[in-house]
Amino acid sequence: MLTAFTAGLLLITVSELGDKTFFIAVILAMHHSRRLVFTGVVAALAAMTILSVVFGQAASLLPKIYIHYAEITLFIAFGIKLLYDASKMPTSACDTEVVEEAEAAVKQADSQLPKRKTPLAILIEAFVLTFMAEWGDRTQIATIALAAGNNPIGVTIGAILGHAICAAIAVLGGKMIAGRISERQLTLIGGCLFFIFGIVAAVEGV
Repeated sequence: MLTAFTAGLLLITVSELGDKTFFIAVILAMHHSRRLVFTGVVAALAAMTILSVVFGQAASLLPKIYIHYAEITLFIAFGIKLLYDASKMPTSACDTEVVEEAEAAVKQADSQLPKRKTPLAILIEAFVLTFMAEWGDRTQIATIALAAGNNPIGVTIGAILGHAICAAIAVLGGKMIAGRISERQLTLIGGCLFFIFGIVAAVEGV
């Protein structure tokens, strides 16, 4: 359980910093109550984590040999992709394309809501924007892979804690920190982590 918890925590914390969901939380927190934004964002990420773990547990019903090789393949493939992406990234602090996508998503959501938002409307906006941005993301797929081959409770707790840490950083000091986050370095670290998890999965199966 401790291994699953550590894997979920490390993987999510490194992968989510500087991600689209991170900047959505930053932008929302600049215009609304930080507490409401944090609650909505974490609720969405927790729901996505639980859903991913359920998918992972469903996948675990397949023959163990298939799960084992699928887990290794996924992690190593993600590691290669992230390292390749990092090699193509500029050395600037953050990926402006990701920031622009987050701003566009928030702007579109704001245009569909009344100018004076109730606390419930802010919670729903934070929840829906975060949930939609996270759907199909590499962290969701990685969580499914982790849950298929590891303790589901450990993965769930670790992943939710990782999401909560990133959300707290985003809403409390995201604007200041975002300018200092190196998307390239985080992507490199993420790629290395995926490789390590792939190697660990391979060794554990020997």
